[in-house]
Amino acid sequence: MLKIELLESFIAVVECGNLSKAAEKLCRTQSTISLQIKKLEESVGQPLLLRDNKGVTLTEPGKTLLNYAYKMLQLSSQAIDELKECQNREVIRLGVPTDYINRYLGSFLLEFIREFTCIELVIDTDVSGNLYKRLHNGEFDVIVATHWQTPAAGHGELLFERRFHWVAAKGGSAHKRETVPMALYPENCPIRAQVFANHQISMRPMSVLLSTPSPTAMCMAVENDLVIAPIAEFRINDKMQIIDPIEHNIPPLPAFNESLYLNPDTQTEATNQLINLIKANVLELGEVSLHSEYGY
Repeated sequence: MLKIELLESFIAVVECGNLSKAAEKLCRTQSTISLQIKKLEESVGQPLLLRDNKGVTLTEPGKTLLNYAYKMLQLSSQAIDELKECQNREVIRLGVPTDYINRYLGSFLLEFIREFTCIELVIDTDVSGNLYKRLHNGEFDVIVATHWQTPAAGHGELLFERRFHWVAAKGGSAHKRETVPMALYPENCPIRAQVFANHQISMRPMSVLLSTPSPTAMCMAVENDLVIAPIAEFRINDKMQIIDPIEHNIPPLPAFNESLYLNPDTQTEATNQLINLIKANVLELGEVSLHSEYGY
């Protein structure tokens, strides 16, 4: 194994032209430098320097080793610098709605991970209602969550409005049944909460056949005419039809606000950078499209 200390002395001797000047440069004795060169030559099994009254000259093996010595010292220096920079590695805990994780990864999270290599980004997904609770319990530094109300001043910041529509299979019959079969997001999801909050006794009875955090599963159930579901506008495809809640006597859906919420006790310069990146991608995140990350 080639020791960095021996390589440093070897480079110093080559650059200074003789042992005495190299010893002065490294603040060591000439005998110490001479011994180190000898140890290095023993390690590689070949003479590296030719010595005479004028100084030293590199042998062919010496020229080869010199190129590697420079590279090894450079790598050693880079490693030390990076370790110093990351010795107080910061962790940012981010919560994102389960059904939008692919959209967020595709827009800015991968960019953040690539750019800030000394920050560990811990991403967890959950339904928005659970994200709020976990933020207040100190489990997150930042969350993005969906709610029908605009966040109160000082408690969050509105990013954009996300529209949902009731959808059924195109040409299907699920939405015509006496008891309406539905697919909804799990408990503590604000969208699910609004469906039940807005359901009146005079409306058609509902039966939840599928409860899932997966928009893929919900869309498949709709496309196969098993259920109707509240689907984000950008996910609606040509296998679906939007149905009017008034015409079909089902609960109306409000506009939902996707907002940023912070833990005020854990904000740092790094979390500010993440927040600014989220804001910079608002147009992309809130884009209304008929083609989602799931291929719809």
